Parts: sequence; C-alpha cells; structure tokens
Amino acid sequence: MALSTSDAFSTRGRGRRRRRGRRGALSEINVTPLVDVMLVLLIVFMISAPLLTVGVPVELPKTEAGAVNDERQPLTLTIRRDGQVFIQQSPIALGDLDVRLKALAGDGLDRPIYVRADGGAPYSYVAEVMARLSTSGFTKIDLITDTGAPNEKPAASAPAGA
Repeated sequence: MALSTSDAFSTRGRGRRRRRGRRGALSEINVTPLVDVMLVLLIVFMISAPLLTVGVPVELPKTEAGAVNDERQPLTLTIRRDGQVFIQQSPIALGDLDVRLKALAGDGLDRPIYVRADGGAPYSYVAEVMARLSTSGFTKIDLITDTGAPNEKPAASAPAGA
C-alpha cells in the first residue's frame, strides 16, 4: 500500500493540526503615541508655567543679583507706585499688615517674605513697609528685582552757552 503526498499531510486520525498563517498576539506596547502625547504636554506646560505667576503688575527695578533658592513657599508683598500694598493679590491697609502677615505665616515667623516694590514707588513707602515687617518679628525679608543691568540714568547735558 503506497501513500500519496496528500495522505502524508492529512490530519485525519493523527491528531495533528495544521498551522494557519496567523501570527500570535503581540506582547509589546507601542510607545510612539505615548511619547507624542508626553511631548505635547511638556510643551504646553513649558509655555503656561510662566503665566501661572500672576500678581499685581509692577515695574521691578533691575539689578545684577542672582535668584534666591528656598524650599518653603514665600509670602509675597507688593507695593505699587501709588503706595498701595498687597499681600499675595489682596490689597491691605498698612496698619493691618503685621496682623494679616502673622495670620498667613502661622507659627513660622522665619517664613520668607518677598517684597516686590515698583521701581517708581517712593522710598519712604518701601522703608515703612520693611520697618513694619522687621518690628513684627519676620527675619527673612527679600527684595525682589528683575535680573539684568541696572537702569541707566540719562547723561547730564552741558549747560547752555558753555
């Protein structure tokens, strides 16, 4: 009895199954869409992060000092050109300044206070606010300025007829 080639590969009675042309399931995750989404989110956060530091608009004086690093969230005190004082973004009367700051600082009088004074604000306003802060017991008071070269004064003109 001779076997034909079709009988040799038949599965009748032998328990063998023929493999189909299908592949097995992929066990790898395609990370390309994940990377695309993460890059878009990174760009969005890089653009929106500077916009999150919203405050009272003032023109800060320019200095050559570097930035200060601190771990705790500081309290921000802003003095506008007209002498109006703000804690964070809320306006406050100068007489209520120490009580309100102590309430915000809690028991930590060593919490940093950033004073942002407009460059055109009179020196007497800034000095009075700083004096009230120091007599209230706050020890870490920092003046905030823009980085860069200091504002240059215009050159004095020569007297007429000289």
